[in-house]
Amino acid sequence: MDRFTTRVLSAPMAAERVSDGDDAWHSARSDKRDNAAGAQDQVYRVWADDPATFSTHKVTALHHNFHEHPLFQVAELAQLAKELVPFGQCRFVRPGISHASSFAHDSRHPDGRGIDEVFQRIEEPGSWVALYNVEVIPRYAKLLANVIDTMRPYVEREQPGIFNVNGFAFISAPPSVTPFHIDRENNFWLQLHGRKTMNVWDHTDRDVVSADAVEDFIVSHSLRKVRFKEEFRARSHQFETQPGDAIYFPSTSPHMTSSDRSWTQPGNGLSISIGVTFYTSTTRKTARVHQFNRLLRKAGMSPAFPGKSPTVDAFKAPVGGMVGMARSSLSRAIAPLRRIKRAVKAPPGSF
Repeated sequence: MDRFTTRVLSAPMAAERVSDGDDAWHSARSDKRDNAAGAQDQVYRVWADDPATFSTHKVTALHHNFHEHPLFQVAELAQLAKELVPFGQCRFVRPGISHASSFAHDSRHPDGRGIDEVFQRIEEPGSWVALYNVEVIPRYAKLLANVIDTMRPYVEREQPGIFNVNGFAFISAPPSVTPFHIDRENNFWLQLHGRKTMNVWDHTDRDVVSADAVEDFIVSHSLRKVRFKEEFRARSHQFETQPGDAIYFPSTSPHMTSSDRSWTQPGNGLSISIGVTFYTSTTRKTARVHQFNRLLRKAGMSPAFPGKSPTVDAFKAPVGGMVGMARSSLSRAIAPLRRIKRAVKAPPGSF
C-alpha cells in the first residue's frame, strides 16, 4: 500500500476563509485582486520526484504549488461557483452518503439553499459542493491548461494528442466522502486546502471493477456495476494528502475520497481538491475498442480487454469508432420518443 504526505508549501491566509462573514469574504477577494499582478510572476507547476520514471499507465504520487494560486483560494472559488450556477454546474450530494453509495449528484442543494448561503455555511460539518467543468469560465480554462502544460512532455511521450481538458473542484467540510467511482479521463488530482484521504485502485484490476462494468460505463455511461466492497480497500493505493500533494491516475482507475475532522480548527475546516482531467489519442482508441467489444459481448463472446492485443485493437478501434457514432446518432433520434428523458449527447470519451 502506497502512502505519502508531503510538506505544506504555504498556509492559506485567514482572510481567505469565508467563515467570518461577508467582511472577510470581500476582504479576501480584494486581497486576491491586489496580489494578481504578483501572481503573474510566480511559477506554478506540478512535478514528479523522478520525471524519467513517470508513466501515464501507473498511479503516481506527485507534488504541486497550485494551492498558492489566487484563483484556487476560497473566496475566488465562491465567485466561480456563482458564475457556474447558470450552467447547472454546482453539484450537491444527499446527506449521509458513504463510499458504497451511488455517485448521484444534483444541481439543487438538498435543503434548497442558494449558492451564497452554501458558501456562508460552507464550514458547517458535512457541507459538500462540487464545481463541475470549471473550464467553461475562461480564466479557469487557462489555469487548467497551465496545470496540464507543466506535465505535458511526460504525458505525450506515451499518450500524444491531449484534448478536452476539464476541471472538477470538490469543496467539503469534514466529515465528508466522495463515493467510489471511475472516470473516462486521465486525472491530475491536486489537494488545495485541508486534508483528504484518497484511495485509488489500478485501472487494470478486474477483481475490483470487471471488464463488462468498465465497458458499460464507456458505452452506456452507467456506473451501475461499479460498486465498492470493503474487501477492496486493501488492494488500493492510499494517500494521506495535504496542500501541495498531487496524484496522477489513468482513465477508469477506481477511486474515492474521505476527510475526517481530526485536523480541523476554527477558520481552517475545509478540504478542497481539484481533478484536472484530460483525454488523449490513447483514451479515445481504448473507448473505441470498448464500443466494438460491446458488439461481441452482445453476441455471446468474451472479447479481450483493450490493451491485451495491440494488433487486434488496431482493427477494433476504427470499427468501434463508427459503432459509437452510429449508437450516438440513434440515441439522439429516438430521444423524443422516450418517456424518461436521458442525456443524448455522448461524452467525448465514449468513442
